Amino acid sequence: MDISSYVLLSQEQALKRRLDVVSNNMANSSTAGFRREQPVFHEQVENTREASVDDAKPVSFVLDYRPVHDTTSGAFEQTGNPLDAAINGPGYFAVQAADGTTAYTRAGYVRVSDSGDLVTSAGQKLLDEGGSPINVPSDQVGELAMAKDGTISTKTGDIGRLAVTVFDEAGVTPRGDGLMSAENGRVLPASETSLRTGGIEQSNVSPIIETTNMIDILRSYQNSIRMSESMSDLRKTAIGRLSRIS
Repeated sequence: MDISSYVLLSQEQALKRRLDVVSNNMANSSTAGFRREQPVFHEQVENTREASVDDAKPVSFVLDYRPVHDTTSGAFEQTGNPLDAAINGPGYFAVQAADGTTAYTRAGYVRVSDSGDLVTSAGQKLLDEGGSPINVPSDQVGELAMAKDGTISTKTGDIGRLAVTVFDEAGVTPRGDGLMSAENGRVLPASETSLRTGGIEQSNVSPIIETTNMIDILRSYQNSIRMSESMSDLRKTAIGRLSRIS
């Protein structure tokens, strides 16, 4: 395989990666709190010793770096549940995942479990500023209220505050269970936390944009195939001419 084939192969691998990301975005267009991803690629330039002229020695390959999140907030959707919340600005709710680790989400569905803990729609316990679940006394479940800073209270006083944690977005990665993993975050104090209650944040995926991206990927792949076929024809022609000379 010559160098041109390797270059085309790196491009096709990048296109496959783009398609995977776009497909995942489309699949999560109705997932609460989902943030669309955008793949990032780097250029890898190598010098080939076999090139007959200096200008042909640098060869540019496409390298997959990693997807990054679009931090644009999704639209607010009212749910009628006064405990549901959407984060205004950056940050994630901290939850206790099924494996006992701390994970993060922007889907602000909040309800009280049978054991009295505040949980998400999937049953993960929501955590407070200290990393502990927030438990509601059974006789106060009907009196719950949530302030804009995430403080949960009843008529008898505050019982906890939902942790909103911010990270360098480059370090936030999907876990595969609808939650995100991240490290070295900072829990925002009440003065820097702003929630909108009574609803949740929708996905920020635009199906129209993602469909357009899919069409662009398909056309780019078709162009790559045509170029590969053209190079194959050139090789066959060159071999045919060389055979006649010999």
